[in-house]
Amino acid sequence: MRARRAAGLAIAVMLASCAPAPPPGPYPPGADPGQPATVDPLLVGHRLMDAGEYDLAHRAYTRAGAEHGLTAEVLAGLGSANLALGRLGTAERLLRRATESDEATPEMWNNLGVVLVERGEFLEAEQMLRRAYALDNGASDAIRDNLRLALAKSQDSGYDASVEQEFKVVRRGGGQYLLRKTP
Repeated sequence: MRARRAAGLAIAVMLASCAPAPPPGPYPPGADPGQPATVDPLLVGHRLMDAGEYDLAHRAYTRAGAEHGLTAEVLAGLGSANLALGRLGTAERLLRRATESDEATPEMWNNLGVVLVERGEFLEAEQMLRRAYALDNGASDAIRDNLRLALAKSQDSGYDASVEQEFKVVRRGGGQYLLRKTP
């Protein structure tokens, strides 16, 4: 009985010595920077925007830019995250770059229009939102609502501080964002 256990132990030791050695280097297994990422950081950024984690979404979009390059979708994500963080100048600059590409979508034009509404540039916002609405063939309620808001704001040039409204950027499928009044 002891001979069998000793033989079994000897076989187990020999098999364990045949296992491949871990790769040399300072990285633990699975953390090698040369290995591809398992989750697309662009998708992570979209999900974090949905969850209201705008700073983390900005970081995810930055990683997506490093991984995919500064594509129109990455620029639009960065711009939307900056808009949600209140960085209107940076958001406008990034969204303008996104809309200059051939990959520009109606949602990108919509988001640029939202930034311009927030900055008080209602006439230009109206133009951007009209373009988004036309490219979308009027299919999006969010773009239509944003266009209505820009039209109402451009016609109402008076400012009444007692009617101050706060808006929240909300991601709606496909990289589309909508301004909603916060309760």
